[in-house]
Amino acid sequence: MPQMVRIKLTSTNLEKLEQVCAEIKDIAEKTGTRIAGPVPLPVKRLVLPVRKSPCGEGTKTWRKHEMRIHRRLIDLGISDQRVMRQIMRLQIPDDVSVEMTVR
Repeated sequence: MPQMVRIKLTSTNLEKLEQVCAEIKDIAEKTGTRIAGPVPLPVKRLVLPVRKSPCGEGTKTWRKHEMRIHRRLIDLGISDQRVMRQIMRLQIPDDVSVEMTVR
């Protein structure tokens, strides 16, 4: 009976996130593992409004700084532990966070 592994990937850098997703997908295709995804989840936008004037006086003009958090979801049906070892050995960039759950 295959184990279901759910991988949640989160990053502010979309290119590195897509690169990690492609590597996981390549491993799954080479080993014949069932894969569902990567499913793009909604992007979180963190907006920080800041006054332009350094002293706080003057015209009330604002700048808005935005940080976007991209997320992907991948489901794998793993019947062989070698696949799990290959995924665990992947070189993952510092700004990509990975969360794996086994069901």
